[in-house]
Amino acid sequence: MQSTYISWVPAVSPPPLSLSNSKPRLSTASPNQPQTQKISQYRYYNSDGDIDNPAEVKFTLPAHVKSITSTSNPFVKHCVKLRKSSSYRHFHGSAIVVGTTPIREIYDFQKSSEERTVEMECLILLDKAKIPEGFDDSSTRTLRVSALVMKRLSQLQSTESTEAIALMRFPTSYFVVGNHQKDADCRKWFPAPHRILVLEGIQDPGNLGTLVRSAVAFRWGGIFLLPGCCDPFNDKALKASRGASFQVPIVAGSWQNLEALKNEFQMKLLAGHPASNDELKPVSQLSQGLADSLADVPLCLVLGSEGRGLSVQSLQECELVSIPMARNYESLNVAVAGGIFLYMLQPQNQRIF
Repeated sequence: MQSTYISWVPAVSPPPLSLSNSKPRLSTASPNQPQTQKISQYRYYNSDGDIDNPAEVKFTLPAHVKSITSTSNPFVKHCVKLRKSSSYRHFHGSAIVVGTTPIREIYDFQKSSEERTVEMECLILLDKAKIPEGFDDSSTRTLRVSALVMKRLSQLQSTESTEAIALMRFPTSYFVVGNHQKDADCRKWFPAPHRILVLEGIQDPGNLGTLVRSAVAFRWGGIFLLPGCCDPFNDKALKASRGASFQVPIVAGSWQNLEALKNEFQMKLLAGHPASNDELKPVSQLSQGLADSLADVPLCLVLGSEGRGLSVQSLQECELVSIPMARNYESLNVAVAGGIFLYMLQPQNQRIF
C-alpha cells in the first residue's frame, strides 16, 4: 500500500514545523545509566504542545561498537523501521539513504553550500569495504555491518552494488506546515521563491523522486507538496531522486499555505493540463515565447497525478498550460511532462542549454 500525505503526520505529535526542523524532544537518561548504552525516551505531544501518551523508543548502540553482524540488533531494527514507516521517520526526523552515489551527491552538495542543512548521523559500510573516497576525513561515525545486515537494511537481494548506507537527519530546509501558522512563516520556506514546483496527489514515489531530481537539475527554488503526495523521504522516492530531497527546500502544506506563499511573493500559478476542446477554461500551449514572457515573473507550477489529474481548486486557481503533442496522445507520464515544463520554465539567467 502506498503511503499518502496523511500517513506521515502522526495523530499526536509536536507542532509540525518544529517536528521537521529539530530533533525530537527527549528526556535525559538517568545519571546511573551506563554510558555504553544509548537510550532515549521520546514523548508524543498533542496539538497544544502537552505531553500525550508517553512512548519510549529504545535501541542499544554502545559507543565502543564498531560493527554489527546480527539482523536482530536493536539498531538494525530501528533503521529498518525508518525505511519502512513514514510516521516513524517523521517522528524521529531521520531517513535511510542507500548507495554510495546518492550519499556522495548529498555530501558534495553540503560541502558546496553556504549553510549547513544536512547532518549525517552514521555511515554504515559493508564489512571490509573501503571507505568511499572523500569520506575518510569525515567526523561522522562509521559502522561496519555484515552482508546479511546490509541486505536487511537495503532490502536488496545482492549487496554487491550496495557498500554504503547513511542514516541522515531530515534537512533543516524541510518543513511540514499547518493552517494555524502565520503567513509570514512562508518567508522561511524558500530562499529563492522565483520558481517553485507544486505537486498535488503524486503518490508514486518513483515519479515524485524523479520530479524532485529534475527540479534540482534545472535549478528551481523549491518543492511544495499539497495533500495526497507520498513521503519525499520514502526509500523509493530517495532512490529515484538520488538524494535530491536533501538538496532542495521542500515544504508540505495545504492550499491555504500555498495561497499565503503566492500572495507574499506575488506569484503566478500555472498548472500542467492536457489540451482539450471540452474545457470550459482556456488551455495555453507551452512554447518558447510563453516561457520568455514569464522569465521575470515569479511562478508556481502545479502538477497533478497522472490518474486523477488536477483537483477542482487547482483548475480554478491556475492558468492551464499543455505540452504540444501528436493528436493521438492525450498526456504524458507526470515525471516526463514535469521534466519538460521544468526545463522550459527554468530561471532564464540560469538556463542550461
